[in-house]
Amino acid sequence: MNTNNQHPWRKRRLLFIPIFLVGLFAISGIVMLLWNAVLPNVSGLLPLNYWQAMCILVLSRILFSGFRFGGHHGHRPPFMHPTFRDKLMNMSDEEREQFKNQWRQRCCK
Repeated sequence: MNTNNQHPWRKRRLLFIPIFLVGLFAISGIVMLLWNAVLPNVSGLLPLNYWQAMCILVLSRILFSGFRFGGHHGHRPPFMHPTFRDKLMNMSDEEREQFKNQWRQRCCK
């Protein structure tokens, strides 16, 4: 029995923080190296220093991923669900055409 009122995942969470920081610093270095290797020669942009690369990395994370850090496990588009896919595969030609027309009306207003 656990006597110190801590769950095992709390210890792992403390281990996550240094791993996250090491990953952030490593990926920032990779961003800086790739930026400085490609973009100044191709487009005439100025080279980045390390901290600018880290800021661009964090900014792109905020802009393109939002603040979700957990990933998208189990969240598939509806058409990827097996029951929906089976339903589409088993439609007759008339049903499929009717389905396409309904989606055109919904999406192409």
